[in-house]
Amino acid sequence: MKPNLRQLPLLSPRADALEKCVYCPKLCRAACPVSNAEPSESLIPWGKMSAAYFMARGDVAITPESASVAWACTGCLACAERCDHKNPVAATLTDARADLYERGVAPPEAIALVARWPQLSDARKAAVSELSHEQGHPVAHLLLGCSYAQKEPRAARLAVRVAEALMGGKVALAKGCCGYPLDAAGDSAGATREREALSREVSSTDTLVVLDPGCFRALAPRLPNATLLLDRAAQVLDRFKPRPGLAPPRYHDPCQLGRGLGRYDAPREILARVVGAPPLEFERSRERADCAGAGGLVPVTRPQNSSAIAEERLSQHARLGGGPVATACGSSLHRLKKSGADARDLVEYMAIGLGLDCE
Repeated sequence: MKPNLRQLPLLSPRADALEKCVYCPKLCRAACPVSNAEPSESLIPWGKMSAAYFMARGDVAITPESASVAWACTGCLACAERCDHKNPVAATLTDARADLYERGVAPPEAIALVARWPQLSDARKAAVSELSHEQGHPVAHLLLGCSYAQKEPRAARLAVRVAEALMGGKVALAKGCCGYPLDAAGDSAGATREREALSREVSSTDTLVVLDPGCFRALAPRLPNATLLLDRAAQVLDRFKPRPGLAPPRYHDPCQLGRGLGRYDAPREILARVVGAPPLEFERSRERADCAGAGGLVPVTRPQNSSAIAEERLSQHARLGGGPVATACGSSLHRLKKSGADARDLVEYMAIGLGLDCE
């Protein structure tokens, strides 16, 4: 008999996932970057799923305090990787955020982000407009992602040039949004509106090239015409030429690109072709890679946790000798740079390998 999860209705379809966590011996305990940064039983995957389960059943009062743990998740998917059941913890907690946001108990930072969204949206569109240089009919649309457009404009400019080189013509920059920030805040209705607006901006007959893997994950099930820029690059590896004198970077697997999309080899193959040697590795990489602390709105709702997660990742880098770090995610790039790393995006190496001017 299935439990009655009437208090948080979006969690009813997640009953099986919740029960697997609630009655689990917590073998994924060490996988969560948030609970590693702030040791607390309530912040391990078991604790967050148990809180959602018992709130949904009505056994625990739905308060801002009990609700807050749903936002203590970067969405890194490491717990699912460690779980024998591959339990969808991040997706379940996203549904919990939506229910809790509707009840008015979301963290104040999440509520404030939704309230500021019209201004944030205008700022994103203005940043994209500054990067645009459309001439003639574009061969595709390019969605940069908020982190690239607003926080990493150099990487965004290089991405435009790389996309045009790979697509064989001018690209038009999409001004819409994948909706992920609103989903992470708990405003699922607002996220849906953003995705619908983007689908109107980019017709179903147009190719939509997506730079950020988090954006691609949010859009791919809904926009079948979307393709990841990395995938386009992987199809023409022979176009990337070795450039002598580059130091091999240490490659950080972004959670959304690696565990989220299963893209582990392509970034390394591109780096190896451009640098002339395989990239260096962290102590834990690929499926076991540690999070950089940039996802799930954690930099907004739990900034100290976000900083501690990034610092732990970079402490591994320092122990291994330091040097440049390469990644392929706008939010990871920004988080690592903010924590003092010499971090560079994969599109910079793509541009170098294609012989493009990177100044």
